[in-house]
Amino acid sequence: MLFIHGSLCDYRYWTAQVLPLSKHFRCIAPSLSHYCPAVDAFVQGKFGVETHVAEMAAFIEAMDIAPVHLVGHSRGGCIAFHLAREYPRLVKSLTFADPGGSLQLTLSTSSVTPATLPLAINALRTRVAELIEAGELDRGLEMFVDSVSMPGFWKKSTESFRRMALDNALMLPKQFRDPLPAYSRETARNIKCRTLLIDGQKSSRMFCNNVDKLKEWIEFAERQTINGASHGMNVASQGAFNRALLAFASA
Repeated sequence: MLFIHGSLCDYRYWTAQVLPLSKHFRCIAPSLSHYCPAVDAFVQGKFGVETHVAEMAAFIEAMDIAPVHLVGHSRGGCIAFHLAREYPRLVKSLTFADPGGSLQLTLSTSSVTPATLPLAINALRTRVAELIEAGELDRGLEMFVDSVSMPGFWKKSTESFRRMALDNALMLPKQFRDPLPAYSRETARNIKCRTLLIDGQKSSRMFCNNVDKLKEWIEFAERQTINGASHGMNVASQGAFNRALLAFASA
């Protein structure tokens, strides 16, 4: 079972999954390149979704672990989506938790369309990037984390999450300059493995909309909503999240 983290995170994000689920699967949670300050000094090459998809595919092949149960959260969900559609032989099953990105609801001549986000979200992200690049990390992270979770979430976060997010704060401006490709009916048709879509009962509308459409577009998809949870459901509701993963991957 291979886990792909999202924004502000690294391998540490999946601690609540790796230890319990290792009783049933070999669990691997790598850090994407450019994340995790302990290894970033050794990283060369371009930051971006395409890079991360190719790197994760190469990682799976190098580790000789294909096909994997692939799990992605938020931005990592988008990376998992494109890994599964571009390298289907490497993926046994696919799980998205609050998949990040936008939706392409009209037909397009391109197989992958750049994301188009609402003006309000783009304005917020511009301000977040300004704060972070000015060294006001706590203010910038509070604005971003509360926007994707719920108001007040940053201040209520655990010390371990805050430390991880602060360690990876400089990745946010890079991410905003590398928008996630939009999901479309055409690209979703390329997903041929069993797929589980997970959202939180309190997840933001953007993530729930993505889950709604991907459930409709992906042929072998099922959905589960974690009661009382928002964007960080795998941490805040780890028992329910882990049970959902275990039941799906064991079926």
